[in-house]
Amino acid sequence: MRLPGQTKPRQAGLDRATSEWGSEMRKLAIGLVTLLIGALILGAAACGGAAKGTAEWHYNQGNELSDQGRYNEAIGEYNKAVELDPDLALAYNNRGIAYADLGEYEQAIADYTKAIELDPNLAMAYNNRGIAYGDLGEYQKAIADYNKAIDLDRNYANAHYNRGVAYANLGEYEQAIADCDKAIDLDSNLALPFLVRGLLHAELGEEAKAIADLEKAITLTDDPQLIEMATEQIEELRD
Repeated sequence: MRLPGQTKPRQAGLDRATSEWGSEMRKLAIGLVTLLIGALILGAAACGGAAKGTAEWHYNQGNELSDQGRYNEAIGEYNKAVELDPDLALAYNNRGIAYADLGEYEQAIADYTKAIELDPNLAMAYNNRGIAYGDLGEYQKAIADYNKAIDLDRNYANAHYNRGVAYANLGEYEQAIADCDKAIDLDSNLALPFLVRGLLHAELGEEAKAIADLEKAITLTDDPQLIEMATEQIEELRD
């Protein structure tokens, strides 16, 4: 059975933190009309409101570069952020995502682990480390991390889905289906849990359930690869 990957950064699963820094600065700047203050406002707005050269500014720069797929440059900015603020857990988390996007899973795991050391309640870091372990085929370690993410956030739909993928890769299909069920209960607009649940039903010979899930997945995504995967499976089931 060919499974889609675990959910990835800026779409569903691998969660990259965004920044709320600088909001108070922007509030204070409202109404000031001098050219000097205007320039400061423009400079702050360009990087989420943080003063240029601060850890927060480099963190925001890293996020922007990562969104553009410029992962090596993003890592450089996150490096500067943690040099200036070694306790910035979110910067380690997001640098880990950039490393994972480059296929450097061991380095990603090291960064997620550091983020967890700094903030043991950061559920997304456990989820992301679980994905990296899954990419390395270490599914039991992945499941342990997803368990922790879910303990910290019971409504974490993507962690349930990702754990389901790990169970499926271990051949534990019923447990995998149960996790997809839970992910769908929490967020019925996610295509991947429907797709994987459909593939699992097909593997178990439950054709009607499989087709219903696969057709639902198609309606929830515009990803051509996922649509092709679901369509091919439906055609095989109907032959």
